[in-house]
Amino acid sequence: MDNLMLNNKIYLEGKVVSDLVFSHEMYGEGFYIFNLEVPRLSETKDVLSVTISERLLTGMELKIGSEIIVEGQLRSYNKFIDGSNRLILTVFARNVEPCYEKSKNPNQIFLDGFICKPPVYRTTPFGREIADMLLAVNRAYNKSDYIPTIAWGRNSRFCQTLNVGDNIRIWGRLQSREYQKKVSEEEVIKKIAYEVSISKMEKVNKDTEVTSNEENDNQEDIG
Repeated sequence: MDNLMLNNKIYLEGKVVSDLVFSHEMYGEGFYIFNLEVPRLSETKDVLSVTISERLLTGMELKIGSEIIVEGQLRSYNKFIDGSNRLILTVFARNVEPCYEKSKNPNQIFLDGFICKPPVYRTTPFGREIADMLLAVNRAYNKSDYIPTIAWGRNSRFCQTLNVGDNIRIWGRLQSREYQKKVSEEEVIKKIAYEVSISKMEKVNKDTEVTSNEENDNQEDIG
């Protein structure tokens, strides 16, 4: 189980921007959800969903405006919304503490998982190369989290060489992206998607050798 804790790690520094809302109870333990605003290097900010146990809240006042550090894992679950199943991503907090001094990198994630759909490579109208990749990251008790990731430039080209079932390690950040969805001829609604923006990735070969591919382009201002 300890090894499975190591294949999914996220570190965030940010500001609480919503009240705590009760989410669910499991084995007598209550869980709450709140939104955390995490800055990028640019003026943009990511607003991320965090799930926290009531036990972690003991002796800590978590209110709007609190500057905190959250360490934990990125989890996914299916939720039935508006007649269809949707993949919901949330940061599952394992440790929360006040943030007194900000670091240079307030949003870091490491995932070690398996590709579960063929990567989709495309070029934007501005000529940027992008690849979308869905990663299955194993969790304890034979569960998995399904995490959408996005690669850029050289890394997106590298994704074209990957196949379903390949073991991949990635480093990057969790980002929120607002988009518009047309629900009828007249109505367009705003939605938020979450994905991991990859800054570095490597393929884990069965003989334990690793092929690495790194991209240092600054993707701060992309969606």
